[in-house]
Amino acid sequence: MTSHADPAARYFEAIRAALTGLEIFMRDDRSPLYRHGIVAKIVAEYIARLEKSFACWENRLGFMEKFRISRAESGFPVYQNILELENDRRTAAQRLAGIPEPGELRVEMADFILRHKEFPSALQKSMAERLYLEDVKDGVVFGPFMLAQTAKVSVNPKTFRPYYLAHWATFDGTANLPLIYMATIEDSSEAMVEQLVGEDGKLREKVEIPLPVDGLLNPELAHRFDDFTEKNSAYTLSPATIASNLDKDFPELHPKQLRRVVLGPFYSAGITEHNSAVADVLSKVRKPENAWLLTWTIQEIYSKGERPGRKGLWSSEPATEEFHINTDDLEAARQGVSSYEKHALVPHEAYQALYAAGEAQKIFLGYKVHILSKGRVISDV
Repeated sequence: MTSHADPAARYFEAIRAALTGLEIFMRDDRSPLYRHGIVAKIVAEYIARLEKSFACWENRLGFMEKFRISRAESGFPVYQNILELENDRRTAAQRLAGIPEPGELRVEMADFILRHKEFPSALQKSMAERLYLEDVKDGVVFGPFMLAQTAKVSVNPKTFRPYYLAHWATFDGTANLPLIYMATIEDSSEAMVEQLVGEDGKLREKVEIPLPVDGLLNPELAHRFDDFTEKNSAYTLSPATIASNLDKDFPELHPKQLRRVVLGPFYSAGITEHNSAVADVLSKVRKPENAWLLTWTIQEIYSKGERPGRKGLWSSEPATEEFHINTDDLEAARQGVSSYEKHALVPHEAYQALYAAGEAQKIFLGYKVHILSKGRVISDV
């Protein structure tokens, strides 16, 4: 997609409205996801990163010619934009040193207009680039891969092991989709059990853990865990495969649950092309800022039991998890999950248009639909 004003402005307006609506849904105590409060909170943090990224990309159009999105598939920006944003974030301070301060640029622009009686396009681009780089340098954006954090620590009263809720995220370069991961992991390493678990089988009160903690809480495994998550977060890997690989690669870690939130596809009238029925109806919506549809999927795999380890004289085997895949549901089996939920967020005006066209039932089959209306999200329609 190029920076021809209309499509670019419409796309950014639509995606901004969609992400704002999704954040409202995640933070709303009436939302179905709020029963998993910490899950909604974690997802909302990554949505805020995405919002920051889109604000930066919109500013970038002030001095760059092109901005490409995956029009026929995800509706999100192509991976190259993510890589460029990350590179700009890392080099922002160095590049800013070579661009005059905003005050100097304004004086130069005024002087140019007075002397040449025309608009100072080159200076305007320098100003736009400066504002963009300042935003990127200071902003927390959605990068190609975001390292894990430990958001919660507790103790399993049955096994007396500490367990962590860790989360991380990536932007999949092949599918052009943002992916958010959350894993509940028990840790049986002796050092962590001794440090965290008291004689009463509960978390030691005297141990101060300033959550969230960067990385996995276990310092002996943190670097290996970062390396593992970076190599095992592709969209092509099923949650069952990722959980099984984690179980196999870390004998001391016992993944009890893994969630993946797949954001997208995103549909925007006159811009995306991945569903002609949706595109036709959305193109009839009166207000462009309401002519969009955002979908996301929550996938979950959990352990139904742990096969005990075996210690022998000549060989030993670590404990392994038995993950539940719902083979009664063909789609769950295909995805490699215990369960999944498909969600759709749509503005009230767009939903009315889809309903009036007789397309709503077909398009939203299998989805939990949430309607954005006057700054509120209405679910269970």
